[in-house]
Amino acid sequence: MNNPLFYAKILLFGEYGIIEDSQGLTLPYSFYKGTLKFSDLDNDFEKKSNQSLEKYSNYLSELELPAEYNLDVKSFQNDIAKGLFFDSNIPQGYGVGSSGALVAAIFEKYSLVKKNPETISKDELKDLKVIFGQLESYFHGKSSGIDPLICFMNLPILIESKESVDKVSIPKEELGKGAIFLIDSGVTGETGPMIQIFFEKLKNEGFRKTLKEEFIRYNNACIDAFLKKDMNPFFRNLKKLSVWAYEHFRPMIPENLFNVWKKGLDSNAYYLKLCGSGGGGYILGFAKDYAKAEKMLEGFHKEVIYRF
Repeated sequence: MNNPLFYAKILLFGEYGIIEDSQGLTLPYSFYKGTLKFSDLDNDFEKKSNQSLEKYSNYLSELELPAEYNLDVKSFQNDIAKGLFFDSNIPQGYGVGSSGALVAAIFEKYSLVKKNPETISKDELKDLKVIFGQLESYFHGKSSGIDPLICFMNLPILIESKESVDKVSIPKEELGKGAIFLIDSGVTGETGPMIQIFFEKLKNEGFRKTLKEEFIRYNNACIDAFLKKDMNPFFRNLKKLSVWAYEHFRPMIPENLFNVWKKGLDSNAYYLKLCGSGGGGYILGFAKDYAKAEKMLEGFHKEVIYRF
């Protein structure tokens, strides 16, 4: 059985803000991927994955989806009994969409009405996002559906608002000095508790005000400048965004990256921001001169995801 590969995703901009209707920009990341496979389940990884799929299939059998998006849960359960597992190198708790890729793979294989990512309309994207939100809620409590949508589409997606998403082209990579990169914090983050902290913060009127008036403004300006490849306003707003996160997202920044975050702001050599919900996993870095940033970030494992 040769099933398609589903890539990880990176939410470049919009973490937390998309809950409050900011824009978001997200890209597939092919370094990590997963696919459904059969095996004799003779190792722990495969066995655990198969057991997780079984629990998930019970959740799916209770779920009521619109007819057009229904899944053949019976076939899924029969395949699980035959040794189906999700063969994936996507790290869990790293903010790169491990559950999103799994949900996309199951939907692609077991949906009764097949959807072709290349011909999906903007309205269908909106509906799919809602369906994927229901499918992924099993893993995080409440899901926006964005992660599985990116993994399923395998294209950059612009989140225009809570209701509206669209396919988007990002500027072509160039082999310049600049780079967007991931830094491994070395610790796993859990989405649920981080989102809980965020909702607690939202109860505070001052936080809601600064989120709307500052964070969302800087975030949307970064997306706009990045898509236009307008690097001066991009880095100007990026710095403001990084300062804002340093001051207001403190619990979400892994402790071992706290001083490093500040060092980037003080030196202007690089700027950091959360990748997903934070708390651990990856942090995103942006530098006009990656070689310089790399020296300053010695000791941390880094992966370049985009050059400019």
